[in-house]
Amino acid sequence: MPRLSTFADANASFEQAEFVLLGVPFDRTTSFRPGARFGPDAIRHHSWNFESYDLETGIDLSEIPVHDLGNTEEFGSATEMADSVREEVRPIHAAGKFPIVLGGDHACAPPSVEAYPESAPTLGVLYLDAHMDFRSSYLGDPRSHGCSSRRMLEKVGAKNIVVLGVRSVSREEMDDNRSVGMSYITAHEIARDGIQTTVRKALDLLKTPRLYISLDIDAIDPAYAPATGTPEPFGLTPRDVKYIIGEAAPRLAGLDIMEVAPDYDRGNTSALAARLVREAIARVTQARRGR
Repeated sequence: MPRLSTFADANASFEQAEFVLLGVPFDRTTSFRPGARFGPDAIRHHSWNFESYDLETGIDLSEIPVHDLGNTEEFGSATEMADSVREEVRPIHAAGKFPIVLGGDHACAPPSVEAYPESAPTLGVLYLDAHMDFRSSYLGDPRSHGCSSRRMLEKVGAKNIVVLGVRSVSREEMDDNRSVGMSYITAHEIARDGIQTTVRKALDLLKTPRLYISLDIDAIDPAYAPATGTPEPFGLTPRDVKYIIGEAAPRLAGLDIMEVAPDYDRGNTSALAARLVREAIARVTQARRGR
């Protein structure tokens, strides 16, 4: 498949941009199906499929200043990758711009949160994932994608992170979390209580003035997003995630989309990820304009 080097309508310079994209082609902590390193370019490729005009918000994305930094280098270890991502994302946060990080396995997400300035308003994290990702270390690597919510928690604190959509967890993670107290809402609760109720619960738990969404595409049911490293049935729908982004938009300060492994379908998952990026840009812009 041909790879287009920039995200659609990302025509602004870094200085002019409100939104800045960064790709992280890294999947060396993947524990089941590899291939998420191809996610950033596949998402960019499919972003060109969509009209720039957003029907719901009335916003034309071609008029929103977006810059695409391209991809980080590919690194030999998760620690090296994390160091590089922090260095790339820190100036984005510092300049008051909105980072959008495209992975890559979920190990690529914590450094974006770690790069958030200590002097900025307190950050909370909505962590959308089929898995808890709360191991202290996995396969000998504390930077594994199986440890990502725990690494973020070390930055923002237990009360400032909520895992949403979880439906696969180890006993060890549950035992550890009893003493730590990270909040989570299962996909089964969302199915039972409805997306509006559960998102309101999650947002009420996060008292922070700013929010960051970390989206593992496997939070979405594999019926809609099969191209991922660890697909898990009984997940969220794309409309659920769309709703979450819209509700979080007034406080949203950053977003990542991880674990798109494009070779496991015919482009559906990559197209969905690209559309969710565009949804975030439109909804955050709408919120900033007070529409």
